[in-house]
Amino acid sequence: MDDRPREPREQVKSLIAVVLTFASGATDVVSFTHLGSVFTSVMTGNIVLLGLAVAHASVSLATHTTTSIAGYIAGVAVSTWIARGFGASPAETVDDSRASGLPSHVIWALFAEFILFAGFALGWEISGANPAGWAQFCLLATVAAAIGMQSATVNRMNLSDVGTTYLTGTLTTLVASLVTPGQRTRFKLRRFGVLFGLAAGAGLSGLLIKTAAAGAPALQLAALSTALVLATGPARWQQRLTSRPQLPPQ
Repeated sequence: MDDRPREPREQVKSLIAVVLTFASGATDVVSFTHLGSVFTSVMTGNIVLLGLAVAHASVSLATHTTTSIAGYIAGVAVSTWIARGFGASPAETVDDSRASGLPSHVIWALFAEFILFAGFALGWEISGANPAGWAQFCLLATVAAAIGMQSATVNRMNLSDVGTTYLTGTLTTLVASLVTPGQRTRFKLRRFGVLFGLAAGAGLSGLLIKTAAAGAPALQLAALSTALVLATGPARWQQRLTSRPQLPPQ
């Protein structure tokens, strides 16, 4: 049975979720391989690493995990302030002129995330794709803040049971629905999409890190650019992006 979202806006939001998750996967690979062996989106993992750092008396691991967690918290706070600055309320209105229907504060938050990734890309190039010392901590804090903004912003996009930075719950819900006889779960393809997006972002980022590390930040910039285009596109894109062939009457 076809379980794709029936509303065009839901389909556009699903595409946005996938490309943002792609950015999360790409960013985690960069941070884990070149920014102190910590994560930028999986704060649960960072807290575990912080505990490990304390147990092993590792100052380096402790400072890197603390920097990532602090950056993430700052990103969540900034995204929340942006929403409050636009007077966002729990019952958010949509913009009928956009294909996504996303409110303005969500789009501005995504744009702010893009700016952070652009700053990271600049610092990455200046450091020769191998940051060390204070440069490493600054770049880690920057991308962690970007991911924190993304996580808080996605929470206000009303995406059903899907995140773009922590996917354990998404995987749990998906598997539970697949093994439950007769259960039809909405947005199943969205859940498959974000899981695939995470793996694809991580895989491509790992390939770039291995072969052309200088180009690694291009993945995040491309993903955020795509998300912004999808979020700000005019409503007439709905038909182009989400149209499907009409089946003949049975």
